[in-house]
Amino acid sequence: MSRILFCQRGPWAYRLSVWKQRTLRRGRDALSRQRFAGEKRRESLPACVIRHNSLIRRRLGDVDMELQENKAVNLALAAPAISGILIRPGETFSFWRLVGDPSFRRGFREGLTISAGKTARGVGGGMCQFTNLIHWMVLHTPLTLVEHHHHDGLDLFPDFNRQIPFGTGTSIYYNYLDYRFRNDTETVYQLLVWVDGEYLRGELRADRPQRYKYHIRTEGEGFAREGENVYRVGKVWRETVDPVTGLRVERQLLRVNHARVLYDTTGLEIRKEIGK
Repeated sequence: MSRILFCQRGPWAYRLSVWKQRTLRRGRDALSRQRFAGEKRRESLPACVIRHNSLIRRRLGDVDMELQENKAVNLALAAPAISGILIRPGETFSFWRLVGDPSFRRGFREGLTISAGKTARGVGGGMCQFTNLIHWMVLHTPLTLVEHHHHDGLDLFPDFNRQIPFGTGTSIYYNYLDYRFRNDTETVYQLLVWVDGEYLRGELRADRPQRYKYHIRTEGEGFAREGENVYRVGKVWRETVDPVTGLRVERQLLRVNHARVLYDTTGLEIRKEIGK
């Protein structure tokens, strides 16, 4: 019999555990020497590094579409807290320090959440789409990732208009599962984000053009059977390219995917065995 965690003893225990984790996060940040990004600028910085759009209402298996509508509200509430933020050299971007607690009191609604590999409803749900968009843009820069959580080991939904490789997503939960990156360059960066009703749109800009270009590529992507289960497999690579010469100067393995598929695999092209 598996050991029951304290947070699983009941709703009161779960709330107490969450309070503990949030308090610990605030304490660590207060004692940290990190300089967090907090200054905004209305005017856009001159160099556009990358633009990305993310469709808000997506069909995710049998998930109630009301949660997708609520997510649109949540994203629209969070966008002004992020848009225009400057990330100066030496500063760290923290999603939750800027957005704050996504509570009912502030107008946030119940959206889709994922916990222990299962879908659920939660106030402020669906916000990971916001950090997905930011993360995808950050991957096209030399910015340093310092905190990134992922729904490890599980492929929860069949693809629907997928725009970015599987494995480049994020998982967040206020405030102790954050998305953070640090600017270790001499360049000032700026995030611009907004909702236009259909898409969450974003731009990552800088005060000067970047020295290199970055390309995200996948290898060996597909589905494979392992015992009685099917897994999504593949590798995600980032290539750094000199735009002047066209030569690749670095190749970095970002992720090795091995995620158990939790939806109906009928119609998928499945390899007989992983590695074949």
